[in-house]
Amino acid sequence: MKVETGYIYHIKDDFFDKINDKGLMINHENGRARPTYFTIRDKDILWFIPLSSKVSKYQSIIDKKVKKYGDCRSIMIRKIANKKSVILLQNAFPTLEKYIDHPHIINGKPLKVIDTLKDEILSNFNYLLSLKKQGINLFFPDIDKIKEMMLEELGK
Repeated sequence: MKVETGYIYHIKDDFFDKINDKGLMINHENGRARPTYFTIRDKDILWFIPLSSKVSKYQSIIDKKVKKYGDCRSIMIRKIANKKSVILLQNAFPTLEKYIDHPHIINGKPLKVIDTLKDEILSNFNYLLSLKKQGINLFFPDIDKIKEMMLEELGK
């Protein structure tokens, strides 16, 4: 499987069993599979950004952040496949290709977000990474620890 930035994937249970990080989203909720993930390829590491359908829940969080800080780049609400989706950059984490279960399929094809949205997500993600380098961590999972574990698995 060729894994590319901008596509949506599902992840295997093995990853969550191995990592066991409280900042990761719940494995299974209400009997449904975990969320789908927008994927960013960074050489051998893949960054997974969870997507949620809980628009009203996250809209109120966005509104509070905008009121307090004037901006919110850690959570986005945009249309993906003609449905409003929440893009939870604050819940992003690194993983490896071996932990991908399968691409998200719509109408027989892997789902890819439109390029303008992909670019906006990448811009916001890179902004959050730059804040982290400055000591302002807006990520819920321990992305440094998880990335280190993934690099160890690769023998790097």
